Amino acid sequence: MTSTAGVWMTSQAHDRLQTELHELLTRGDIEPDEDSGEYARNQALHSARQARIRRIHHLLSNALIGRNPPDDGIAGPGMVLTVRYDDTRAVKTFLLAVREAERTETEVYSVQSPLGRAITGARPGERRTYRGPSGATMAVTLLHAVPYGADGPSPQPVTS
Repeated sequence: MTSTAGVWMTSQAHDRLQTELHELLTRGDIEPDEDSGEYARNQALHSARQARIRRIHHLLSNALIGRNPPDDGIAGPGMVLTVRYDDTRAVKTFLLAVREAERTETEVYSVQSPLGRAITGARPGERRTYRGPSGATMAVTLLHAVPYGADGPSPQPVTS
């Protein structure tokens, strides 16, 4: 991710990422013998760990903590959104946030996901389309948008 835009996340997610980063930075690397069969595996683990450290640094350096979005009904990061899929009439409620950072019973969709990109900026009643993973065009209508933690619709996904 190369965007420098702020990343909305809960304070709990911020704390969790700081803890994970500390653990990753203080965990000692295993220095495998180049002749051992574990060398390639340990190199891959080391590379993955370094990538995760970079990702967490990026998220933390761009985090917007304690800045609740305005309660204006417009879909955006930090909002619990309720949408209706126009083809099936199914209704889903989810949090629009950093998927890898948030740990909540509420399903989390990233702003960078196809649905997240499509629905961001929508107002209640507004219909948006996006391409699903299969390549099919999906249409959703925003029913409700409230800041995370505010009173509003149940944060549990709902189907009908």
